[in-house]
Amino acid sequence: MKKSFIVDGHLDLSMNALEWNRDLRWQIEVIRASEQHLKDKPDRSNGTVSFGQLKEGNVGLVFATQIARYTKKSNNLPGASWNSPHQAWAQTQGQLAWYQAMEFDGHLRQIRDLENLEDHLNLWNTKEVREGPVGYVLTLEGADSIISFQHLERAYENGLRAIGPAHYGPGTYAQGTNANGGIGHKGKSLLAEMENLHMILDATHLCDESFWEAMDHFKGPVWASHNNCRALVPHHRQFSDEQLKVLIERGAVIGAAFDAWMLVENWLHGQSTPLERQVSISTVVDHIDHVCQLSGNSLHAAIGSDLDGAFGTEQVPFDLDTIADLQKIPTLLRLRGYNEIDVENICGGNWLRFLRGAWK
Repeated sequence: MKKSFIVDGHLDLSMNALEWNRDLRWQIEVIRASEQHLKDKPDRSNGTVSFGQLKEGNVGLVFATQIARYTKKSNNLPGASWNSPHQAWAQTQGQLAWYQAMEFDGHLRQIRDLENLEDHLNLWNTKEVREGPVGYVLTLEGADSIISFQHLERAYENGLRAIGPAHYGPGTYAQGTNANGGIGHKGKSLLAEMENLHMILDATHLCDESFWEAMDHFKGPVWASHNNCRALVPHHRQFSDEQLKVLIERGAVIGAAFDAWMLVENWLHGQSTPLERQVSISTVVDHIDHVCQLSGNSLHAAIGSDLDGAFGTEQVPFDLDTIADLQKIPTLLRLRGYNEIDVENICGGNWLRFLRGAWK
């Protein structure tokens, strides 16, 4: 059977390449072998993403992030962060340069508008998959690096098309996972400027209060690039059914994430294993199915794997070796009674329809 065309709504390609020093042009086996002596990060030798594996899995379009968090000294946010918004901005520009270098090398193609999108899809469908570049829509995860609206306009000129105002903890424009509070004056101003630029709001990582305020103040297109269901895994990182229903009413698409701690309750970082906890790709499909049941159709569920989001095979479904295994999703959907139109919608069609509507 022909492989389904897949759109992945969330990958941290530039962060993975630069902060992990991974050459994504290499085959995944080579990347893993090169890291066998490294112990600085828990996912060393466990990576799941490379350009070759994207093409093997017929993942022809991804939403690829810039991510650079600014954290004040009083914030105990784990992981990489920057001491000032200016440092964070500079980091995002380094990530942009990486994407541009990969474009120059023929591995990626930036998708900025509807014409780019349709050209890329036509090219992908008419050439051997391994010959062409993977398309990417540039997104920003956490908006702390936006120093001013002049910086936002420059980012838009460079291809930025979607912004998630928050990540983990308190943010300049909104409050994220493990934080509390609303979006404030700065957040409202950011949303207004995003509307003026016809940008997409990514609701992922917004804490509950910030989420509801953002829904009230932003009238443009909204998606949730990588978010699971609180009804299945009770944690504020996931969205409640009430939140999901509002997103569905707004025409949003919700990408299911593959991070194991978002797929089962009481995951213990560094202790739990996917096999022990029986976290499988079918578990991801549980979340996809939940969104479909809430909406009464297959028009709002999608894939937002986050498979290179600072974890690897130690924290993904046990039956997933690389991102090419996203091709297992169509079969799992069919086994649950989803028809071919449903499968096409969930694997990529919903993201494509969303972009066509947002960019018309």
